[in-house]
Amino acid sequence: MRKSPVVVFAVLAAVATACSGGSSTETGTAASTGAPTSAGESSATASPTPSRTACGADYLGKFTQREKLAQLLTVGITGSADASNVVSSEQVGGIFVGSWTDPGLLDKTQLDAVKALAKSPLMVTIDEEGGRVSRAANKIGSAPSARVVAQTQTPEQHYQNTLTRSKALVDLGITVDFAPDTDVSSQPDNSVIGDRSYSDDPQVVTEYAEAYIRASTEVGLGSVIKHFPGHGSGSGDSHTGAVRTPPLEQLQDSDLVPFRNLVDSGAAVMVGHLDVPGLTEPDVPASISPAAMSLLREGTGYGAPPFDGPIFTDDLGGMAAITDRMSIPEAVEAALVAGADNALWISTDAVPQVLDRLEQSVAGGTLPADRVDTSVLRMARYKGVDLGC
Repeated sequence: MRKSPVVVFAVLAAVATACSGGSSTETGTAASTGAPTSAGESSATASPTPSRTACGADYLGKFTQREKLAQLLTVGITGSADASNVVSSEQVGGIFVGSWTDPGLLDKTQLDAVKALAKSPLMVTIDEEGGRVSRAANKIGSAPSARVVAQTQTPEQHYQNTLTRSKALVDLGITVDFAPDTDVSSQPDNSVIGDRSYSDDPQVVTEYAEAYIRASTEVGLGSVIKHFPGHGSGSGDSHTGAVRTPPLEQLQDSDLVPFRNLVDSGAAVMVGHLDVPGLTEPDVPASISPAAMSLLREGTGYGAPPFDGPIFTDDLGGMAAITDRMSIPEAVEAALVAGADNALWISTDAVPQVLDRLEQSVAGGTLPADRVDTSVLRMARYKGVDLGC
């Protein structure tokens, strides 16, 4: 599959990635360079190469260690004041517009004022899949669910319709849409994935999701494929508790197919809160699992190219599959240590405590400083920052 061009953020030209479930607490994008890791080496734990470190040195020098860590956070905000405060005080890398956010913030003038407070291009993210997962319908109009789209539109029609809607999001100031959902599912429409999935046929999912990604990229809107390694055949709803998928071997010919096909499409990847037999350890869902991150980064465990684009977590603060197990600061640390590049959750309250914990983690060597730098540079590339290399 051909590789889409690197997404570019609004501050550079136009703009450059949620969650598993249709509730108001759902939340998960980015351009992949597709650089392979060395044989036998997991890029989830690999140190940056000397050339990569050198080429990003000036950019990294803009930030304190705490600000580097903040670049790896995307947090839900209630409105303009909340967004302005968390960006100016902590320099978070992204904000998330949810169903609880003041709809008045969906305005280019207001969002530009928030973006102006950031040292690096700020991700303004949203869940806008269409159907029941739509956060901007009042601004850009409604769209059918993915399942209805696949039943009533050709991929080319979906591409054209997505062009229109993605351009409308860009015009509002949004830079990343946590879509499309690439889960393979035959669940009933109103189940946790259900009609958010294009089809129970992984090739159909691939075809329609590729059209979505291609259209979004064309207008400079970041996209994300979710929820790796596949929520479509999971046992429950991660908003309300643990979700267990079939064993990894059984996902190979179904749930993992769209990820295998689209990992070099230019989209980022969101990892779900999924317990996967044969991959994750007991009580360690994929979103905080080193094994799941390595599977995605290396690709060899499911026949895919290596992935060097950003990895987002699903919402770490509003979903019981995580919150029943640990606090937000614990979950964010676990996710970044496992190999995620960006930790997502739905409020700003815990940001200072999260950053305090992450600073301690770096100081103690649990989260290596060079790993932080690698993720900061990966996010910068995704946001269209020219690192000169």
